[in-house]
Amino acid sequence: MDLVKIDPLRGTEDQKIRDQYILLEKLLLELEQKQLPEEVVQEINQEIAQVNSAPLSVKIISSARARTLRLLEKKLEMVPKHHYRNMWLALGIASFGIPLGTVFSISLDNYAFIGVGLPIGLALGIAVGSSLDKKAQESGKQLEFENK
Repeated sequence: MDLVKIDPLRGTEDQKIRDQYILLEKLLLELEQKQLPEEVVQEINQEIAQVNSAPLSVKIISSARARTLRLLEKKLEMVPKHHYRNMWLALGIASFGIPLGTVFSISLDNYAFIGVGLPIGLALGIAVGSSLDKKAQESGKQLEFENK
């Protein structure tokens, strides 16, 4: 079963809709290059059908793209470029940066140093995420698509 084509963009002047439409179109073009199971293709086709039948809006297009990417990650462990880096950036700040900043500020008895841990957590998060992205690329589970 093949992926259903997204309808051509119907005359809209809204640049945000155009940008979201182009991102979804790029994702679908990338997915056409991959061998996807029937079950996944059917679910993606349902998402495309919803976009094709609904009036164009940023919310409809971006949510269809997000649901498609979530489906690919859940069922096939396929992720877009920099997926893990972006995810671990926030996790690094929250899980490493804030506790480290608290430890620094308590140990130095000066709460002005609470922000010192944030860049450390940021760097650790980027490092962990980048290594996971590299692993995904080496195993062929990374799409040549960058989600924005």
